[in-house]
Amino acid sequence: MDSYQVGVLGATGAVGQKFIRLLENHPWFTIKALGASKRSAGKKYKQAVHWIEKTELPSASANLKVKACAPEEFKGVDFVFSGLDSSVAGDIEKNFAEAGIPVISNAKNYRMHDQVPLLVPEVNPDHAELIKKQSFDPEGNGWIVTNPNCVSVPLSMSLKPLHDAFGIDSLIVTSMQSVSGAGYPGVSSMDIVANVVPYIGGEEPKVQTEATKVLGTLSDDTIAFNDFKIQATAVRVPTIEGHLLSASVKLKNAPSSIEEAEEAFTNWKNPIANLELLSSPKNPVRLYKEDRYPQPRLHADREGGMQTAVGRLREGTVMDLGYVTMAHNTIRGAAGGAILNAELLTAKGFIS
Repeated sequence: MDSYQVGVLGATGAVGQKFIRLLENHPWFTIKALGASKRSAGKKYKQAVHWIEKTELPSASANLKVKACAPEEFKGVDFVFSGLDSSVAGDIEKNFAEAGIPVISNAKNYRMHDQVPLLVPEVNPDHAELIKKQSFDPEGNGWIVTNPNCVSVPLSMSLKPLHDAFGIDSLIVTSMQSVSGAGYPGVSSMDIVANVVPYIGGEEPKVQTEATKVLGTLSDDTIAFNDFKIQATAVRVPTIEGHLLSASVKLKNAPSSIEEAEEAFTNWKNPIANLELLSSPKNPVRLYKEDRYPQPRLHADREGGMQTAVGRLREGTVMDLGYVTMAHNTIRGAAGGAILNAELLTAKGFIS
């Protein structure tokens, strides 16, 4: 595989820092440029960032001069990762795409755009074909791809085996979301220590729509959303990393036994396994049969933080099935998911 020069937008934020850590030794992608706000532009990255990652700040990035998030500042990069806040991401990402620089984004701004893939490689790799329908850049060099919200990723991953085997009719999901999902400095300690906050602004509408696009069907120039309904509740809990979801699912064709439901997970085949992408976990969806699993502290970091865990799979009393699922929110649900998207798009020739 060739080596590619990449930029990171929003490099000083929590997601931007995760990009920098995960890309430190990536054999395909080398960080060439870092972008942040005007107050950080012109400084060395080590002077501009309040580093919150568990590992040391990579020396190669530490001494890069931070640039303004403008296409003319990123000449020579093959594409950019965006960890920008949604309050500024819309115009900036559009400017890069129109300038012929591909954008692989973690922001929400273009997730519902008709021609922008909302990509989870193990679930809907064919949706990448939408790139060819985008009109940001008349020459087709600049485009935007997004990854879903940090709850919608494990939800989509856990629904995929059930959808393939039985079809999804509807579901009720409650997400118990760690404090790292609020960015840095995050939630006030007076709000979250020894407490649960039963509302996260703007979260529930994303959970209720994004999985229906991810599990939708590619048509000529857009995605036909799946027609199942989702009722979502989002709460903040005092864990650090890893969002845990409790789901109750009504299926179109209910399994005859819980063993048949288990087989849907254990027999499910990863559609991108043959590509051997570096960030793709060997076992993307793991079914745990221990009653106490999965747990954020024990399982969020499995397979580099890229695995989706499923457990407590059981017959329902109102719906057909109940289960819990979990994934690392800032890796699988954010920067790591975007890097996997880039690997998929590279392997498929969208990045050249």
